[in-house]
Amino acid sequence: MSTLMRVLAGVLLVAAAGCTSGFHSSASPDQVYFLRANTTPPPAEAAHSALTLRVARVVAGPGLETSHIVLLETDRRMSYYMASRWAGPLPEVVEELAVESLRSSGAWEAVQSSESGFPADYLLQIHIRAFEADYTASAAPDVQVALDCTLGRRTGREIVSTFAAEGSAKAAANKLSDVIAAFEQATNAALASLTRQASDAVRRDAQKVDSPVPSINR
Repeated sequence: MSTLMRVLAGVLLVAAAGCTSGFHSSASPDQVYFLRANTTPPPAEAAHSALTLRVARVVAGPGLETSHIVLLETDRRMSYYMASRWAGPLPEVVEELAVESLRSSGAWEAVQSSESGFPADYLLQIHIRAFEADYTASAAPDVQVALDCTLGRRTGREIVSTFAAEGSAKAAANKLSDVIAAFEQATNAALASLTRQASDAVRRDAQKVDSPVPSINR
């Protein structure tokens, strides 16, 4: 029994040492980055609609579904910045920025996210086609953002318009802080295009309807 007890004690000591060492790491923590939407108030004379919009859950192309910050290299290689990431999965980041941009435009009575339980007159679906820093042409990357959008009426699920919203920006230098600034610039350019095209499409669609019924009465 004494021999067995010594063996068990030795196993427990080894296990305890392994557990303790698991709490210590020399690896640097990830740097987390976020983007700000351009929420400049619209001019007083800007058109305003009594209609409401809901942004559906954003989807992303292959390799863009995570929180990794994507970069493109030669020979069609996709990679990621080491120890750096967005504050959340990219589809969630883009959805939040899109909602903020659309709300600040003043073109809608209300803009809701995919989590909202309130009905809306129109539904906007966004697919992220590109969201990367392109190193194939120079050392300082060109940031490309491309969003494929489908706008439809909630009633009948009728498609009103499909369009692409794109933005690009050149990083001032091959430093991550400059690359993130270029991401923000390119993203806001794409969102400005998205906001303008969605508003124009709904304005044209509303002209076809004699008296659109507010969603609250449906």
